[in-house]
Amino acid sequence: MAKYLKVDNVLSGVVESLCAPESYKGVYHQPSFGSPMPSVELLSEIVERLRSVLFPGFFKESFITPQNMAYFVGSKLEKVRRELIQQVERGFCFACEKDEHSCSVECEVRAENLCNEFLQTLPRIRHMLATDVQAAFAGDPAAKNPGETIFCYPSIRAVTNHRIAHELYLLGVPLIPRIISEMAHSSTGIDIHPGATIGESFFIDHGTGTVIGETCIIGKNVRLYQGVTLGAKSFPKGENGHLVKGIARHPIVEDNATIYSGATILGRITIGEGAVIGGNVWVVDDVAPGSKVYRNL
Repeated sequence: MAKYLKVDNVLSGVVESLCAPESYKGVYHQPSFGSPMPSVELLSEIVERLRSVLFPGFFKESFITPQNMAYFVGSKLEKVRRELIQQVERGFCFACEKDEHSCSVECEVRAENLCNEFLQTLPRIRHMLATDVQAAFAGDPAAKNPGETIFCYPSIRAVTNHRIAHELYLLGVPLIPRIISEMAHSSTGIDIHPGATIGESFFIDHGTGTVIGETCIIGKNVRLYQGVTLGAKSFPKGENGHLVKGIARHPIVEDNATIYSGATILGRITIGEGAVIGGNVWVVDDVAPGSKVYRNL
């Protein structure tokens, strides 16, 4: 009995400490009007449904023919639309500063409109992904066919998540794009911020440890290898001491550039068209088109 009393006393003390306002300040989220947070589990299901639509026959239902494809795509997208509206609305409520009536009405309508706009981007997303798949197949001698890159390559999985997340990001959807990007980061080791702009025929060979920052602009036919960082040099602070948000701080990589493993490229610099950056190189200055860099700049 004395043992259990001692345990109860320990738990009471821990609970009291964790519930003190000074303890949870900065790490506690109080839902706006009782609205729950977006569900990572449901968003993962939404992304997998979209993946099966973008690459029919590869994921989930494999027996898809031209004759039944319209039914398959339509049924998947109807469920995606319904569930995504709910998740986007939760994202709006996450940081909502409006009164309860305005929030409940405006956020619901806005979420539905943005989800409809997002669905209209899917043909463009598939076109971009088709070029990424061909780039992976053409760029990797180990790939036996394009289907292998779709089903197996972490680059294609990560870039699929990114192209979905990027369209939602452009539409101004809060929180959800970052969740979708982090899903791919967790499963592939490839970290692409949803704000990064990436052109067609993009391939990350191997991929593990690759980091692409929010304001990166990447052109067409660019290839990266594992461990490449397209990052920022420093983060300026405002008068209040907080980081200044929203400034262009990551590299621009022009068409047909190749960046080998372990290269670190920092700041708002430009890697010119057709340039080649060697492995483990540190680059903080512009690189002229067609140049080859094998030492730190």
